[in-house]
Amino acid sequence: MDLKTQQQRAEAFRRLHHGPGTLALPNAWDVASARILEAAGFPAIATTSAGVANSLGYPDGQQISRDEMAAVVARIAASVSVPVSADMEAGYGETEESAAETVRAAISAGAIGINLEDGRRGPARSLIDLDVQVSRVRAARAAASSAGVPIVINARTDVYLAAVGEESERLEHAILRGNAYLEAGADCVFVPGPIDRETIAALARGISGPINILAIKGVPSIAELQSLGVARVSVGSGFHRATMAYLRRAADELMSAGTYTAFTETTIPYAELNKLLIRGKG
Repeated sequence: MDLKTQQQRAEAFRRLHHGPGTLALPNAWDVASARILEAAGFPAIATTSAGVANSLGYPDGQQISRDEMAAVVARIAASVSVPVSADMEAGYGETEESAAETVRAAISAGAIGINLEDGRRGPARSLIDLDVQVSRVRAARAAASSAGVPIVINARTDVYLAAVGEESERLEHAILRGNAYLEAGADCVFVPGPIDRETIAALARGISGPINILAIKGVPSIAELQSLGVARVSVGSGFHRATMAYLRRAADELMSAGTYTAFTETTIPYAELNKLLIRGKG
């Protein structure tokens, strides 16, 4: 992908965060899933770090290397004609340079957006210190500027997802972090975890920029989220896990009953999928 095209896609993706409606952003894990999502009409696609990692035999949580993750992003970005945002987990390290290097890898892969998490994985979930994460967001923005691609930085805070601190303090904490990340150069704040309207509305009011909500069980519809002030809704690893659940159901039927209903009655015809994958690249 040439630099001008990548710049144009980055700007187009940024505009999608500012209306007129809420951006429904699906997450792909390989070329086939990306092509299906593009064909469905979505104006942009994100990747899912968990889905990519799982498809290559890794658990989620930065067990896959940066290079392997970027290689999959590159295949996806080269296969579709819509903007692709890369989920690069927490940036593969807690230093400014790790964040900058991850941005450079995403840009080299053809991505025009990036997720950057503040959560630490492990038995005791915690967050990267606020001042450290702010510096990392700033370094990510500087790296993008140096590369000449105005990528959309989706700064994720895991205050809710990791259940950090007292429940009564999480809203204020998430708003504090979100605004700090925006001031450091982020374009959007991703707050996965909340499902109730009151909390989501309060986040939208308190955070001084676009917010991204994760579509999980119990989260209001896109139309409702739009009325609450949400700019972007992503599905994370949801589509990938749903696909794996369908595969498990089909496997269980074949193993236990010796029948084929699960994978013969609801399927994409061979010729249709093959045609989707051999069409010209955008």
